Amino acid sequence: MRILRDLLWFVVRNTGPLLSDRTFLKLFYYSKTGHFPDLDNPLTFNEKMQWLKLNDHKEYYHQMVDKSLAKGYIESIIGPGYSLKTYGVWRNTSDIDWDSLPDQFVLKLTADGGGRSVCICRDKSTFDRKAAVKSLSRDFKRDIYKKYREWAYKGGEHRIIAEELLEPEDGCGSPRDYKVWCFNGVPRFILVCRRDEHTTDMMSTEWTPMPFWRKYPPSETPSPRPKNLEEMLSIAEKLSAGIPFLRVDMYNEWGKVYVGELTFYPGSGTKQFHPEEWNRTIGDWLVLPMENNV
Repeated sequence: MRILRDLLWFVVRNTGPLLSDRTFLKLFYYSKTGHFPDLDNPLTFNEKMQWLKLNDHKEYYHQMVDKSLAKGYIESIIGPGYSLKTYGVWRNTSDIDWDSLPDQFVLKLTADGGGRSVCICRDKSTFDRKAAVKSLSRDFKRDIYKKYREWAYKGGEHRIIAEELLEPEDGCGSPRDYKVWCFNGVPRFILVCRRDEHTTDMMSTEWTPMPFWRKYPPSETPSPRPKNLEEMLSIAEKLSAGIPFLRVDMYNEWGKVYVGELTFYPGSGTKQFHPEEWNRTIGDWLVLPMENNV
């Protein structure tokens, strides 16, 4: 059965331009989960992600998912000082001004998602520029809207952005990423992960473990409560106000909170919940505009 679903996804990917968004999402969802979504009366969180792709289309979402433009949006909502420093933005890899960059930096694409297209430089003298250019050039071809019908990325322009490299206070690899899941403007829980680890922690807003996980299981020892938790929750609440669902991804290092990016469709709405009943439970937290008769 899995082989047949993989074959279906291959066919859907290659015939995508011929399909309406609705038909594409039904086939895409089936290829990933093994069943068709109810797009007229969605109940689970993952089904509601597909509904939002089809129906929740606000123009400012395009700005929010662009890793460069989002900084201006974030500042307009919560004020300055909550974004990582930008060293440069370029339209092509050939335009990158390597001489202007500091000894440490991060390169990524502005219209990509899922933690892809990230090149980390900790020492410019030994940094493999050719490998970075090759990786970024390959990812330039990816269009998240066309691949997953994630509407917020529709029409997004790939550019390269160079940002400051944030080193973790505890010296352990990459900084912790605090992903605050907000439902109708209310933070409900926080997914805590690190780029170089294959575990995650799902924590409540009171910092107790949630009884479910997605993609990666919880770590043996839960992540410690961050010092600025209340500030992070306040930031997430402000940024998600008026939006059915938004995940606000933040860093909290050296006594300061940074907003890394804003995410509308975690896992494109196809990642399994463990246990599965939480897919429906969390779906109940997400009230769609149609359920509000808006």
